[in-house]
Amino acid sequence: MKFSASLLLSITEKVSSDKENHDIMVGFPPSPQSQVTFANYRDYPMSKWSFNNAGAPFNLVMIPRSGQIDFFKENSKGEIGKKRIVLSKGREDTVENVFQKNDADSIVLIKDNEIKYEQYWQYSDKDRQHIWFSATKSLVSTALGILVAQGKVDIQASPAKYIPELKNSGFARTTIQNVLNHSSSIMFKENYTDLNSDFLKYYAPALNMAWVPGARDAQPDKTKIYGTYDFLSHFIKMDESAKPGSVFDYNSANADVIGWLISRISGMPLNDFIAKNIWSKLHMEHDATMAVDRAYMPVATAGMNSTTRDAARFGQMILNNGKYKGEQIVPAQWLKQITQLTDTDKKKMLTNPKYKNESWQAYKNMWWVLDDEKGEFSAVGIHGQVIYINQSKNVVAAFFSSQVKASAANNQQFSDKLTAVRQLALQL
Repeated sequence: MKFSASLLLSITEKVSSDKENHDIMVGFPPSPQSQVTFANYRDYPMSKWSFNNAGAPFNLVMIPRSGQIDFFKENSKGEIGKKRIVLSKGREDTVENVFQKNDADSIVLIKDNEIKYEQYWQYSDKDRQHIWFSATKSLVSTALGILVAQGKVDIQASPAKYIPELKNSGFARTTIQNVLNHSSSIMFKENYTDLNSDFLKYYAPALNMAWVPGARDAQPDKTKIYGTYDFLSHFIKMDESAKPGSVFDYNSANADVIGWLISRISGMPLNDFIAKNIWSKLHMEHDATMAVDRAYMPVATAGMNSTTRDAARFGQMILNNGKYKGEQIVPAQWLKQITQLTDTDKKKMLTNPKYKNESWQAYKNMWWVLDDEKGEFSAVGIHGQVIYINQSKNVVAAFFSSQVKASAANNQQFSDKLTAVRQLALQL
């Protein structure tokens, strides 16, 4: 079955010619031209509103906070925004311009446990949630580390050991470690732009994060691939041309396997596991939420929503190797493994045609590594959502964006913002 481009506007990268002056959600009810819908929520500039209001297009479940709020020390001074950054090809600009010009919605930068720079634009503010998209993967892999330390999961085993439904899938022959490194060698490609791709015909509707005609009306008793877990077990096949562990091939389905493992082994929905073991222990300012798939299972690959400050607080725990306020939340050894790279880890990134010219050294345990010796790595989302860690400089930055392009590879908007954060870490 083929779908026309006009019916799948949510997947196109359409740019409005009057994006700077485009009004969104204007009026009560909104005017037709300003109305955000499930079909256009990822279209720029509608995304400027929807990414800060993910509860509108998605179905969400709670990740409650708990305990007394631990407010950051604040020493945020305006002059940081005026600092000049040297970008590629000799370009220069101020920090604030780099973020504002490149569709950033918010940024919180912390050094030595103090907020040094905080800014919000347009629809964002310090109390508003923003969707993380694929930065969620890093949170989910962090959660898995708790079960690994408890001896409940062996990452050198096949995920099919714990999830029998995967025994006839492409995940059966790989290890959980390869899944974490997007090195599972499965026969499924991530394609956001081909309107007739398997990604958009089967995976996106199961995720409940992309509009396909009639997809939300499907019922589990009449649809073989209803939720994400159905897709993983019934659709994913192995790539016989590649050996697991030999190639880095970024694929969101890998994160869904990790989310399924956490739930199957713990006996808890993923959002509840994260709430109990991570979120409630970090003295967050706000509850978080997570988008759910068509079967109302949390979307491990892209569903997390939180305020920017709380994303930075999660990053602060990662910076400190899992410790927060004297309590070891996540095993330190699990987080230290992120930057324990092998020559093979680095080679896989260099030989990937999409990423070989980017600044990443490797992809390890669902984190993007910039410098293994300095402890510099990031969680990254598709439209410019980042949690940046620099252990050598004791710096964490969380910034959320609504970039036009659905990619962080070969994307000047993304690269400029990451460059700005990296330079600030050196300058502060």
